[in-house]
Amino acid sequence: MLGIREKHLYGTQTYEDLIQFIQEKAKELNVDVEIFQSNHEGALVDKIQAAYGTVDGIVINPAAYTHTSVAILDALKAVSIPAAEVHLTDVTKREPFRQISYAGMACQAHFIGLGFAGYAEALAWHANRKTE
Repeated sequence: MLGIREKHLYGTQTYEDLIQFIQEKAKELNVDVEIFQSNHEGALVDKIQAAYGTVDGIVINPAAYTHTSVAILDALKAVSIPAAEVHLTDVTKREPFRQISYAGMACQAHFIGLGFAGYAEALAWHANRKTE
């Protein structure tokens, strides 16, 4: 729904624009990315669990599940893969219920309210983490 939903908050760029942006930033940073999106909590949990032993890092924007999903929190904790949380808007300055991030409790880095640039920052964080 990116580009359609609450344009005054999220802008007019689409999900396809975001995919292109992420792929371009990943290429610049020389990192491989796999992009996955689902509206189904269980599919997100399955994807996180399938990442165990196969990826060096996770960038996650759990959207509304940020504020409700202990299952995503537990999946991130279970796999112990370094994770960065991204939110396009500054959820800390929105409705009170959005200020709780269950997924964020398992993330080592947070890029909040930076729009698409948050994804670039998260990728850079992972790239720099790998070289340290």
